[in-house]
Amino acid sequence: MAATTMDRIIETDIPARLDRLPWGRFHTLVVIALGITWALDGLEVTLAGTLAGALKQSPVLQFSNTQIGLASSAYLAGAVLGGLGFGWLTDILGRRKLFFITLALYIAATGATAFSWDFWSFVFFRFLTGAGIGGEYTAINSTIQELIPARVRGRTDLAINGCFWLGALFGAGGATVLLDPALFEPDHGWRLAFLIGAVLGLFILLMRFWIPESPRWLVLHGRVDEARKIVEAIEKSVTDRGHRFDPAPVPMLKLRARERLRVREVVHVLFDLHRRRAIVGLVLMAAQAFFYNAIFFTYALVLTDFYGVPSGNVGQYIVPFALGNLLGPLILGPLFDSVGRRIMIALTYAVSGALLAVTGWLFWAGYLDATTQTIAWSVIFFVASAAASSAYLTVSETFPLELRAVAIAVFYAIGTGIGGVAGPAIFGALIDTGSRSHLAVGYIVGAVLMLGAALMQWRWGVAAERRSLESVCRPLAAVD
Repeated sequence: MAATTMDRIIETDIPARLDRLPWGRFHTLVVIALGITWALDGLEVTLAGTLAGALKQSPVLQFSNTQIGLASSAYLAGAVLGGLGFGWLTDILGRRKLFFITLALYIAATGATAFSWDFWSFVFFRFLTGAGIGGEYTAINSTIQELIPARVRGRTDLAINGCFWLGALFGAGGATVLLDPALFEPDHGWRLAFLIGAVLGLFILLMRFWIPESPRWLVLHGRVDEARKIVEAIEKSVTDRGHRFDPAPVPMLKLRARERLRVREVVHVLFDLHRRRAIVGLVLMAAQAFFYNAIFFTYALVLTDFYGVPSGNVGQYIVPFALGNLLGPLILGPLFDSVGRRIMIALTYAVSGALLAVTGWLFWAGYLDATTQTIAWSVIFFVASAAASSAYLTVSETFPLELRAVAIAVFYAIGTGIGGVAGPAIFGALIDTGSRSHLAVGYIVGAVLMLGAALMQWRWGVAAERRSLESVCRPLAAVD
């Protein structure tokens, strides 16, 4: 590692040393510490969906289907704004600091949700909860890309994002117990369910101390000695277990250290310099956001209103659905590194859209019951879960280091704003009509969006598999 010169030019081998690392205990701890946060988001979203019936029956709240949809949209709107604000701060202040800020906000807001006294207080606290989770998205996905070796970056990213559904499993199971009228009063069970998230968040706060600041971010900001010490510590943990590195020199990267990120620069990079990548990322994010949020946030309402499932039994139908979502990224993830990003992302989006179209028609025709509907959703989202995770993978590895978190935030915000925030409210209103044909049209729209995104990815997607981040997208601060 060369020393920083007087004109702040840094020549570093840090990125190459991070990419050559074998999988070790450090990487496992990163996966656990970050994956558990996605599980927390899965718990939150599942509770919101599973508790829909209980919120309608609550003697205090007595929500309508439309109000439940609006509350879900408020959570997503908070995630959008939180992602934008905290994403900007993540690139300026660092990944690690934002880990603690966003998690603290989440813990406070979800705990407060348990004490909601009317519709507007519930919406406000759900908005703040979403803001905390939205900030987590940007910091977590930035860190995954910058700490995980290039050869396994795809499968690791999908596995961590897929942990969302581990939380969904716990949320569904926990809600089934908490909504049992023999154990808890109707207005107490759902409140205890939201308190679960706050308690778990405190444990996750301790796990965050496992994760160091991103060495790539530190080098970019001139903090070379800190970056070197982190990488040397990781390498030592590997060599202590018997691994020996190839003595051949690794590629060097020359950067100009910088402190600030300018708005004009972000706009130029995202919408001019890398316009085609931006379009692909936006389409992928918007399509999966509508597909997922519109269906999942209102899934409990479909079960209760169209199939007559008691609200206290909804959780048992979510369990197989969540299991399919969890297994999809784990099983299909390695193919994103071997077969490649372009093919696998396009394929998973296309298959998800086609299966949703078929299932929407079966629902409209009345061929499904609660059990077969759950089986159909489980099959669809086995594939769709990998597709949705790959959208985050795409936007987090195809833009420059200097604004990686901002890029994630921008495309998450715009994509979710277009496809996610409106989806639950629209589907809640469609369910209120009581018409299968109206709801089926919504499913067909989601299918068309996924198929369109598949075509876009096939045409313009970037082959980023097994390549260093710096070769996928040259840093703005790179010096020839």
